[in-house]
Amino acid sequence: MKREFTKKMPKELKKEKEEIESKLLDLARVTKVTGGGKNLKFRAVIVAGDKKGKVGIGVAKGIDVSQAVEKATRLAKKNLKDVPIVQGTIPHEVQAAYGPAVVLLKPQKKGRGLVAGGTVRVVCSLAGIQDISSKILSRTTNKLNNAKATMKALEMLKK
Repeated sequence: MKREFTKKMPKELKKEKEEIESKLLDLARVTKVTGGGKNLKFRAVIVAGDKKGKVGIGVAKGIDVSQAVEKATRLAKKNLKDVPIVQGTIPHEVQAAYGPAVVLLKPQKKGRGLVAGGTVRVVCSLAGIQDISSKILSRTTNKLNNAKATMKALEMLKK
């Protein structure tokens, strides 16, 4: 008779890992020029959230795409931040900057929906915000900077 040994995880940890959803925000090919030539790597930006008020961003580089995505996902789940959500929206208007990126977030009435573009939409939807209006005030299209500015704005919120 053959016995199988499996590592048992506590039910709480298993549920927590299943609940957190992650989304690939940006994937870039980056090179480092050295004396010996060019070193090619991939940079992945992942946003993870439980849609119940927790969201995080992970950035990692790897030799191949799958390694970079895996590392970034692990970092995003590790760096989850709490976001105060009141009746499906944020409590007050907030503006934040990260580098050249400037983001403005405004609360909206119930039923208005996510009126946000690209990066801000992904971060807010994974945080669990249903009704919000946003505007990227800067000219930068860098997804990483816009995501970090959005995270900074969400961290500035007070209950």
